[in-house]
Amino acid sequence: MKALTFHGPETLRVESVPDPVVEAPTDVLVRVELTAICGSDLHVYHGREVGQDPGTTMGHEFLGEIVEVGSAVSSFAAGDVVVSPFSTSCGACFFCERGLTARCESGAVYGWVSDGVGLQGAQAEYVRVPLADSTLVRAPADLPRELVLLAGDVLSTGWFCAESGGVGPGCTVAVLGCGPVGLMAVLAARELGAERVLAIDSIPERLALAERFGAVSVDFSAVDPLEFVRAETAGRGADVVLEVVGSPVATRLAADIARVGGTISAAGVHTEATFAFSPVEAYDKNLTYTAGRCSARRYVERVLEVVRERRVDLGELVSHRLPLAEGVRGYEVFDRKLEGCTKVLLAP
Repeated sequence: MKALTFHGPETLRVESVPDPVVEAPTDVLVRVELTAICGSDLHVYHGREVGQDPGTTMGHEFLGEIVEVGSAVSSFAAGDVVVSPFSTSCGACFFCERGLTARCESGAVYGWVSDGVGLQGAQAEYVRVPLADSTLVRAPADLPRELVLLAGDVLSTGWFCAESGGVGPGCTVAVLGCGPVGLMAVLAARELGAERVLAIDSIPERLALAERFGAVSVDFSAVDPLEFVRAETAGRGADVVLEVVGSPVATRLAADIARVGGTISAAGVHTEATFAFSPVEAYDKNLTYTAGRCSARRYVERVLEVVRERRVDLGELVSHRLPLAEGVRGYEVFDRKLEGCTKVLLAP
């Protein structure tokens, strides 16, 4: 089959690789209809996350049709169209029972193989799904498949970020970074009742989308975001800061614009070794900081209901639809924010 594979920092190839096979009775094979490039893929692409084996198939967002099922799979059959969260989960271990499916004792993230151990990704014609019964969700037939795809990662992660931050009625929320997850965090904050959402970025297309999703846009290339947030909050700062960039600069800004007693919820993937603010600062501001990988399996059905309500046009998030054969260019466009890029879908 054809797959988009990793061969070192900023070196990807579309090449022929062996077709996946059912390896365990709980596996299924899925023919990929749609896959997507995610902001967290860029950490691997740039080598910020180290250890990826050359030749690994990239990607962890996908929707497709089951073509083969293992003997122990009971919830799905060949022909079912399914969407997957970005990591697999057993549904029964200590962590899964507590809703922390992202840290399942038996789970794995698609598109990460290190020293031969891991799970091949979904930017390919086919993908193997372990623990299929507890991982996959049947795609609702009444919803556009592009929108269902979003539930497996970016929409779930945006919701997780807002919920982890305690966003609720009356809150003033600042969202740092208006990439796909940041835009979904804007939507989630509004859905959870935030009174005001301030979306901070510098890319015009992303700021325009943030406004359509219910935020006040803040272009940090034109105004000082700290001064803007303070002016909007009588000098206090934001009740909740949703940090979806994953950089020391974003963490530093989050600590600065959070009010005393405020909360920082970080869903951006961090690869640095230390915090950009000190324990003293956190203590002196009574800050709450929460972070981690989204347990997307816990959210998929819930956010699909948001998709069904369609109070905003989530399809506007997708700017580029490319064949898998153009996947290398898709990464370049997404990474460099070319052509007004917000989200890239790939069709094998």
